[in-house]
Amino acid sequence: MDSKKQKIKKVWQGIVVSDKMDKTIVVRVDRVISHPKYKKKIVRSKKYKVHDPENKYKVGQNVKFVETRPISKDKKWIVLESK
Repeated sequence: MDSKKQKIKKVWQGIVVSDKMDKTIVVRVDRVISHPKYKKKIVRSKKYKVHDPENKYKVGQNVKFVETRPISKDKKWIVLESK
């Protein structure tokens, strides 16, 4: 029973908000949650630094990215594709 287990990697989708760094883009991922008491829908967002080796993604594009090995202190994500 020496088989390696594949870790399931979640694919995230978001909008590029910055492309000023070399080989790095900042992607904002929005999620909608419901307030626990008032049940109103609230939009929460988080920004991720994503590795873009070819510098081809620009501000405003929709991109999909996935977790990978750490590339730097903050970069643990790599771009899969643009939508």
